[in-house]
Amino acid sequence: MLSLWRNRTPAHRRYVLRTWAFMVPYVAICAAMILGAFDEIEGQPAAWVLAAALSAPVIGQLGATLSLMRESDEFVRALTARQFIIATGLTLATAVFWGFGETLAGAPHIDAWLIYPLFWFFWGVTAPFIQSTRT
Repeated sequence: MLSLWRNRTPAHRRYVLRTWAFMVPYVAICAAMILGAFDEIEGQPAAWVLAAALSAPVIGQLGATLSLMRESDEFVRALTARQFIIATGLTLATAVFWGFGETLAGAPHIDAWLIYPLFWFFWGVTAPFIQSTRT
């Protein structure tokens, strides 16, 4: 495992560190929210502070991904951009499909914040198959 870390480029190592720095607090706050730790502030102005606290790591993680692209060579930049675009497209298509399902077909409501994990799900399942920068 350590050899895998050493074989990464400095840009990739910084990306991994940034990802951990942003995702650990995000997951911790989400887990606390799901377990009901913030139920008493729901519907109150303080809940907006919690919403901002949960949004900040998401913004940071997207910035980390953009930094990876900026700091990498041309191939990694193009490959990462292609993976990002495909995962985004699948996420948008799924969100729009489900939204119309809610509106027109009575599908159960799904909270919008779940779009972010859905994006990373699509990235994870498609990225291994996207190994070329050609369209």
